[in-house]
Amino acid sequence: MKKNRVSGGSTLSQQTAKAIMASTEGEESVRIRSGWAGVRRKAREFILTRRLENNFDKEHILWLYLSEVYFGHHSYGVQAAAENYYRKNVWELSLPEIALIAGLPQAPSKFSPFAHPERAKARRAYVLRRMFEEGMITAQERKEADDAPIKVYSVQDIFRETAPYVTEHIRRDLVARYGNERLLNDGLKVYATVDIEREHDAVAATIRGVIEADKRQGFRGPLLNLKKKDWDDFSKKEQAFLEGDGKNDEVIAALVTAVEKEQAKIKVGDQEGVIPLEQAAWARKPNPELNSEYTKITTLRPVLSSGDVVLVRATETKGVWALEQEPKLQGALISTDPNSGYVVAMIGGYDFEKSEFNRAFQACRQPGSAFKPVVYSAAIEQRNFTASTILLDAPIVTDDDTTGKRWKPNNYEETFQGEVPVRKALIHSLNTPAIRTLTQVGVKAAGAWAHKLGISTKINEDLSMALGSSCVYLWDLTQVFTLFNRMGQRPKPIFTRRVLDRDGRILEDHSSFYDPWTTLPDRIASGYGKLFEPVEQVIQPETAFLMHHLMEEVCKPPGTGGRAVALGKPVAGKTGTTNDLFDAWFLGYTKDLVTGVWVGYDTYEVPMDKYETGGHTALPIWLDYMQRALKGVPQPQFDPPTENIVWVSVDPETGKRANDQTRQPVLEAYLKGAEPPDEAQPAQTGAPAPSTTAAQEALIKGL
Repeated sequence: MKKNRVSGGSTLSQQTAKAIMASTEGEESVRIRSGWAGVRRKAREFILTRRLENNFDKEHILWLYLSEVYFGHHSYGVQAAAENYYRKNVWELSLPEIALIAGLPQAPSKFSPFAHPERAKARRAYVLRRMFEEGMITAQERKEADDAPIKVYSVQDIFRETAPYVTEHIRRDLVARYGNERLLNDGLKVYATVDIEREHDAVAATIRGVIEADKRQGFRGPLLNLKKKDWDDFSKKEQAFLEGDGKNDEVIAALVTAVEKEQAKIKVGDQEGVIPLEQAAWARKPNPELNSEYTKITTLRPVLSSGDVVLVRATETKGVWALEQEPKLQGALISTDPNSGYVVAMIGGYDFEKSEFNRAFQACRQPGSAFKPVVYSAAIEQRNFTASTILLDAPIVTDDDTTGKRWKPNNYEETFQGEVPVRKALIHSLNTPAIRTLTQVGVKAAGAWAHKLGISTKINEDLSMALGSSCVYLWDLTQVFTLFNRMGQRPKPIFTRRVLDRDGRILEDHSSFYDPWTTLPDRIASGYGKLFEPVEQVIQPETAFLMHHLMEEVCKPPGTGGRAVALGKPVAGKTGTTNDLFDAWFLGYTKDLVTGVWVGYDTYEVPMDKYETGGHTALPIWLDYMQRALKGVPQPQFDPPTENIVWVSVDPETGKRANDQTRQPVLEAYLKGAEPPDEAQPAQTGAPAPSTTAAQEALIKGL
């Protein structure tokens, strides 16, 4: 009997195991079906199923299922669903209310009584029919319940449309600190730091950027293909595919009725239209080894077939549609005000309704070259590196005695440039100079430095650390860049500005003096309170400024973040791309706004397009958001924090002080006394700037 119970995916025990996994890891975790991730999920699900059956009877397992299964709209468990949908306890529900909730777990979004009341009613009718067939209710009870209108309490828009990831993050924090019962019953008033306009800007930029990047990966094919005898039935009755009428830039389903070389004829409901070739030129066959910019399709015939059901978006020309697809790529964005500490926008994924997994906080991903400022800042403070320190950009080969594998790191462009100053190495994100920098800092010292700056995850103590091999959270890395913005002072980010009880008593208040929406007395009180708060100076302000100035150069052509110059304001930042092309990053800031962006797949099954770098994929989202968020808001330059910073005109190719023969000199910042010598004058006393030596090469080869 026990063997029969655990076989198959629809047993109560296995559904309970899935529900428990979903409630602890997010709905997306139980949808992974292929690859190693799918195998691991199935194995964990099987083990949990066996443990449930070995330790609990059927009644207890049913109780667990009803307590953990997801009913949509933040409702885990039947009691939460009863409270959310009907403002009742579960034992107070009527028959039609019980039947509606019972039909939700199969597809909570699809059968949502808020978004799709007709589908919810049809699903409720199915549940009532099955209850009648099983003898649970009478025919009269079934009819009365069937005739009852769908009547549920509305869910606040902020949960579903305005700032769902922020709201859920705050809710979990408050539950942890105040308890769920108090949160539900005590009428607490919670004021978030999120700026709704900037949140909308972040949503628009992230969705647009993820869709465009996903298209560059190629067309994964139609939703399904219908036989001709089913076409009319689809157009008239299958409303499950018709999410909208094509207005307001909606993506909706269409039926392909004929395909020619340069256009496909379609039907959207009872309307006819076309998809021209230029609106589907992106739809190449997925191949991560190809560059999407040079692989546009020239005919629609191999791509679409009669009977295909595809997603389309209306264009400005009536009857002309653009081919779309639902993205598999995900994106995350965090934006904070470094002055007030307010988190003004946060996006945890492409679609909260489909996955509540918050990639800004919960996804630990390799940052690639976005981690290099951590290594270089350690070298500046601990090893007296300057922008002119010479490093060798040349092949490195190391052998790992524990695995027997050989490591040969390369640059993205697969070329080497010989001796280069730190300035050039960071601007062009060269890999081997970063590794040689790490050898001077030391892997243990660099790991400790990363944790000091704010990285909370485990750091790989080997040379791959320099290239961002250790996974980090977007939240952590954004706080590191905020620290550079604040000239080495520890940021104190906050999501919740104020919490009041139902009588207006202040339970907590984190309002900032810089908050224009806070009353003047509260601003003054906040500013006064800040005078007595200790400021943690994590790194020397000169170190932070020198690192900041180098990252300003990254954000100018020909730096990897050169696209950021389009912001038209003083900006510093760093791109990041992993060697396997699963992750693309850009973290950048102005004086008043620090924003980090990550783009990638949730699972490590297929990499992105070969040319999907941080500068090509994540930076456009960052730029789109920042242009909207800072429109009409001037941003000042960053001034040196102390008089110990001096400016010197240098040759950008060599790092040496410029002379009459230097073609394009640049101004570079140095710690006083560490600037490059004037070669026309006697050499200064003191230690020269560090450089890669034969001893370092021997150290690298010995690792």
